[in-house]
Amino acid sequence: MRAIRIEKFGGPEVLQLVDIEKPIAGENEVLIRVGAAGINYADTHQTEDSYLAPQQLPLIPGAEVVGLDPEGKRVVALVPGGGYAEFVAAPRPLTFEIPDGVSDGAALATILQGTTAWHILHTCAHIQSGESVVIHAAAGGVGSYAVQLAQRLGARVITTVSSKEKAEVVRSLGVEKIVIADGSHLAEQILEMNSGKKVNVVLEMVGGSTFTESLRALAPFGRLITYGMASRTQPEPIHAGSLMAHSHAVIGFWLAHCMSRPDKLLAPVVHELFEMIARREITPVVGEHWPLESAMTAHQQMRSRSTVGKTYLTL
Repeated sequence: MRAIRIEKFGGPEVLQLVDIEKPIAGENEVLIRVGAAGINYADTHQTEDSYLAPQQLPLIPGAEVVGLDPEGKRVVALVPGGGYAEFVAAPRPLTFEIPDGVSDGAALATILQGTTAWHILHTCAHIQSGESVVIHAAAGGVGSYAVQLAQRLGARVITTVSSKEKAEVVRSLGVEKIVIADGSHLAEQILEMNSGKKVNVVLEMVGGSTFTESLRALAPFGRLITYGMASRTQPEPIHAGSLMAHSHAVIGFWLAHCMSRPDKLLAPVVHELFEMIARREITPVVGEHWPLESAMTAHQQMRSRSTVGKTYLTL
């Protein structure tokens, strides 16, 4: 079968198209003929071994796929790597049938980005109606999903994006308060969008100065949820005394911790989001896609932060 494999760590140039043996599904696994494999920022970190979990070579990236199971049913699955291939053995508890009314692209957007957005709003932020929430990278996979979920929860949504083109994507979701961030005076721009008041919640995945400026814009009893570091730059260290002095909470989230309890933390969320899509209450933003052999180009685009919504490889 065709697959994208890396044999040394590095940038997008290490992604190589190879021909290897098809995997064999083990106990409690499902062999999936892959139709599309999602692309995530985490994949770009894995290829350079800068992700949260250490990586082992050789490595086939890819954490989520959509395709057909042995019975010919459309399924979407989270996988522990190996998604950039024509076949993958997926854990059965992390494999979900796709209902009618949900496209393959929407299913891919939901299984990782959608569930992340749901958990950072509900499980981490405990968002309440009327609260102000800042969503950074709002045109991205998680961000565009979080925008729609936060609106449905009655939150007052403020967003940041990196370009005018991405601002139009967010505006199409019904958001009026949009900051085109240029790396300067971000805290002041956020406050201006919130009538001069500090905000209740920030969803942050950029890192660096964006994290630091977001903390400055946070109100007492505010919650900053960190779930990524697209800039590849660590923020300034946080001192416990500063958190106490401002009554701030900084909460990290990694979807991997939900995978150990899929029956409680994944399956109900996936089914809820699929139902919302089928009822047209939310519409996942599905972005650009590339053929498998163009994985290097896809990663270059992802790292340049020029993509919007859910991006993926087709097979």
